[in-house]
Amino acid sequence: TLDEAVGRADLLERKQLPDYPKTEKIDLSRITFMPKEAAVNALRKTSDQDHKLDNILDRELISKSLPALDLCMPVTIQTKIKNTDRTTGAMLSGEIAKRYGQTGLPENTISIQFEGSAGQSFGAFLSKGMTFHLQGDANDYLGKGLSGGRIIVTPLKGSTFAPEENILCGNTLLYGATSGEVFINGVVGERFCVRNSGATAVVEGAGDHCCEYMTGGRTVVLGTTGRNFAAGMSGGVAYVLDEKGDFDYFCNMEMVELSLIEESGDNKELHGLIEAHYKHTDSPLAKKILDSWNEYVDKFIKVVPIEYKKVLEEEKIEAIKRKIASVERDY
Repeated sequence: TLDEAVGRADLLERKQLPDYPKTEKIDLSRITFMPKEAAVNALRKTSDQDHKLDNILDRELISKSLPALDLCMPVTIQTKIKNTDRTTGAMLSGEIAKRYGQTGLPENTISIQFEGSAGQSFGAFLSKGMTFHLQGDANDYLGKGLSGGRIIVTPLKGSTFAPEENILCGNTLLYGATSGEVFINGVVGERFCVRNSGATAVVEGAGDHCCEYMTGGRTVVLGTTGRNFAAGMSGGVAYVLDEKGDFDYFCNMEMVELSLIEESGDNKELHGLIEAHYKHTDSPLAKKILDSWNEYVDKFIKVVPIEYKKVLEEEKIEAIKRKIASVERDY
């Protein structure tokens, strides 16, 4: 069996390669060496791996959230976080799913204030009814599989740097997110909102491949982006602040089209998203844009997939037809 073959270096034979004579000079003796102890000692799974799941941060969060989990009572928690705290919130979200399924909890039932540097996958699979506010910074995969929760990231209190000029979170944020909100008062790395299929996100700058393979949701970038924006984007809408007027150079135009914010509905939606960003993060950049809205709105570019736009237009026409039919019935 395969289990019996594990560690049996004595069963290995050197393969002869006449076309590559130099390989004969490679010494493989250390690879095929079988110590005598191997005949009497176990060669695989000599001890169970300790994943240290009993002492992770989520255990503490679950314990403190019991009033919310059992009775839907609002809970507010404050805690420190470090970069070895990975996938924070996933187990707590699992407890919500066990009790309430996809419905989740009422908004802000569980509100947790973090301070420090979060490890990978902070807020992964965060459920509806949960709000994570991180003061500090985060590693890759923040908001992975976001499922209705809200994540806010702001610099530590007392920070003197300009958030819109500094990276606050890593790469591949909101990977596979289905719903929820993310507001980041700073710049993020590459592949922001990759495969986002329904979440709303506002950020102040992003690296390469932003909105890659995005299928739904809304993304707002209040700053510059890297190259290959919207590669493979088939759904959802993105708004990008293009103060330099060169965004088309960084955008992958294969599946999307660009336009200015000309429709009142787009204007209202974008303004509302930036208002929400300011409300949750107190972002100086967001305030600056809102205070001079008429000046800034003309600098935004709307990115929408071509086929997705056709579907939206067809749905709009059908809605108008239904409305006309309803009026005719009333008469």
